[in-house]
Amino acid sequence: MIPEMIGMNNRENFRMERNQIFIKYGTDYKEMTKELLEESRLADLIGDKKLRIGIKPNMVSASDPSNGATTHREILAGIAEYLQEKDFHDLTMIEGSWVGERTMDVFYACGYDEICNTYKIKFHDTQKDKGYTEDCCGMELNICAGVKDIDFLINVPVLKGHCQTKITCALKNMKGLIPNSEKRRFHSLGLHKPIAHLNAGIHQDFIVVDNICGDLDFEDGGNPVEMNRVLVGRDPVLIDAYVCHMMHYETADVPYVEMAGKLGIGCSDITMADIRVCGSDMEKQLPRSRKVIEVADAVEEVESCSACYGYLIPALDMLKQEGLLDRLHEKIHIGQGFRGKTGELGIGSCTRNFCHHLEGCPPVEDQVYQFLKDYIENHQK
Repeated sequence: MIPEMIGMNNRENFRMERNQIFIKYGTDYKEMTKELLEESRLADLIGDKKLRIGIKPNMVSASDPSNGATTHREILAGIAEYLQEKDFHDLTMIEGSWVGERTMDVFYACGYDEICNTYKIKFHDTQKDKGYTEDCCGMELNICAGVKDIDFLINVPVLKGHCQTKITCALKNMKGLIPNSEKRRFHSLGLHKPIAHLNAGIHQDFIVVDNICGDLDFEDGGNPVEMNRVLVGRDPVLIDAYVCHMMHYETADVPYVEMAGKLGIGCSDITMADIRVCGSDMEKQLPRSRKVIEVADAVEEVESCSACYGYLIPALDMLKQEGLLDRLHEKIHIGQGFRGKTGELGIGSCTRNFCHHLEGCPPVEDQVYQFLKDYIENHQK
């Protein structure tokens, strides 16, 4: 698939359609973002200046965006500055971090307080919300009440890998708008199906993808891959299908993408995409990275939450790099499916009845690494 080149001086000839994805490369992330929003005529898409506009970043954990997990401040600044220059002033940043992290810790770690203060943006922590039940195309899901106060939602995900779903971008980023209890339930429901149906209950109107330096293996970051690229579009399904393509997956490898397409949320057929590069094309290809697959054979996972599994996999990668993982002959058990069950080796509070288990909901990466290292050195020959 070869993106078409378009010049910024010809932007009056373009009006973003649902099947279009605009891309820009560079290192001035704020200006890149503003130029893409101008190119896509976002202000015309929003229309009413009085609409309550929500900006939804990825605030998975307390990690600086340079680590490849959270949305870059400069992109958020570009969105805010563009909107205010177009006379949109009712702006709210809305998000809730993953289970085990406090949203406000992430808020300050990512420097979003600076963005909110500079541009007078309100911040809404969905972890403090009550939920409401919504029929999402035949599946009842619990959604944070703050979503009801948004008229136009701008989703700002990070393009990155995920330990359980292979990729995470536009569709999965909506998971930050459900209560923690519902996040846990998603995993008991198989994750892919509820992610697809959630996007029938929460409509994202515009997507700005942070592909500056996302980690291509771990959603919690730590192995950033510099791409210096921002993408924008209107169809979250098509964007995720394109992300699958860029990360060397088929859409069938990420079931929630095709599920969302079948629900009518968007188009999962990448051949229908009109990809356009604004300005110079740096022709960067994402490397093929499969660190998760290389260590996943050591794990028996049943309904584990993203945070718990997300801390385990990087810890296993560290053990692999040190030559210790090959000495582990016991399967590591993790997930809600092991509650009340017994076994030898488990991670997280759900495996508290196991002979050797690490307490925590979730235990963090360093704790998991040290626990498994000690187990290997003391219990494995």
